[in-house]
Amino acid sequence: MKRLLIAAALASLISGTAAADSFDVFGTYLLPKGGSHVKITDCGDGSPCGKIVWIKADDLPPGKTVNDVTNSKGQKILGYQLLQGFERKAKDWRGGKIHDPMELKTYDSRLKRLGDGTLEVKGCIGPVCQTQIWKPVG
Repeated sequence: MKRLLIAAALASLISGTAAADSFDVFGTYLLPKGGSHVKITDCGDGSPCGKIVWIKADDLPPGKTVNDVTNSKGQKILGYQLLQGFERKAKDWRGGKIHDPMELKTYDSRLKRLGDGTLEVKGCIGPVCQTQIWKPVG
């Protein structure tokens, strides 16, 4: 009986460490279209903030470099603050905003790390949400 309890405790410990922490959203991710990377770091209060840290040069307009490409408001895309304002809830980060630097739109957002290490990102307008899966870089 003692061996069975030890085996069960070890199996629980091993499976617990293999599963990703849904709140550990920090890291660098490739956006679904593959044109840029977003690095998510601590905003300073424990919540996630995300900035664009890499842009695929092949996707830029002619004559533009990654350092000078801007949106229609003249804001630089490299370094653009994409994610902010999240609060830790029961199962994920909620209440945040995701900004589309090219369309100049802002959406309510939720973040959650999935068991395979990818990031589930939801952008919502009212009750209608669209989900993207961001893959970790490196």
